Amino acid sequence: MSAVGPPERGHRAAVIGWPVAHSLSPVLHRAAYRGLSLEDWTYGTMPVEPSQLEGILTEVSSPAEREAVWAGLSVTMPHKRALLPMLDVVDPLAAVVGVVNTVVAQRSGTGPALLTGFNTDVAGIVGALRETAVPPARPGQAPPSGRSAVVLGSGATACSALAALSELGVTDLTVAARRHAGPGRAATAAHRMGLEVATLTWRPGQASSDTAVAESLVRSDLVISTLPARAADTLAGPLATALEHSGGPAPGAVMLDVVYAPWPTPLASAWSGAGGATAPGWLMLLHQAVPQVTLMTGRTPPTAPMRRALHEALAAR
Repeated sequence: MSAVGPPERGHRAAVIGWPVAHSLSPVLHRAAYRGLSLEDWTYGTMPVEPSQLEGILTEVSSPAEREAVWAGLSVTMPHKRALLPMLDVVDPLAAVVGVVNTVVAQRSGTGPALLTGFNTDVAGIVGALRETAVPPARPGQAPPSGRSAVVLGSGATACSALAALSELGVTDLTVAARRHAGPGRAATAAHRMGLEVATLTWRPGQASSDTAVAESLVRSDLVISTLPARAADTLAGPLATALEHSGGPAPGAVMLDVVYAPWPTPLASAWSGAGGATAPGWLMLLHQAVPQVTLMTGRTPPTAPMRRALHEALAAR
């Protein structure tokens, strides 16, 4: 089941998902280990079907004998919500968002590890938006145009996006998605977080619906598309038209599209073509990986080697 071979010593970590071969997390974490001179740390990919999730967590928490010690897991879809009830402890932020993307195996002595879940996606979104702001916002500072925001999508990443926007001080929040009802949806997470969110039902490919959503984006200071590759493509044309009619995005407006390949997406191209600032998905990936490495290793990695390795990997693709 595991694609990570246990070395004779040291620590190991991995990213789990289904599928997971596309993940760039190994590129980031291995670069971080090199930057920290952690020569006995390894990081790999583990394709894990939903039915295998509980077994993997048991493996990670098991006492280490001669094998390397499990330090933790990065978690991607479809496991970010499913594993919450399987963990020993869930960090308050991850609990209120309802999404875990990081599992840390906390050990004392030689017994089983305590598995604690964290959410670093929120930090990744905040970091990407702050870096892309013109001028870039300082740590702890909101982008200068953070008054209103639209989130495209209503899944796990959308839940993290709402928490990130709340951290940035945004109070005028809209979620545009096909569906809004259900325990895992952004509207439900917003209720847990005490946020007031307007919902807009979006039917991609339906001209009137695409136009309505495009017009809402034009009126926003911050836009976050949490949709997978190609899912927002029908919105690009209507957005370009709406931006042309309005004179472009609001001054200082930023769009984050969580897709990192192919880049730019049609949606991001429409936005940047009208003069708007765009943050690619790889920037969020970088900013969420830094605290993830810190949680697993106890040390803050240098960002420059991680950024450089990520650029090289994306260029090779």
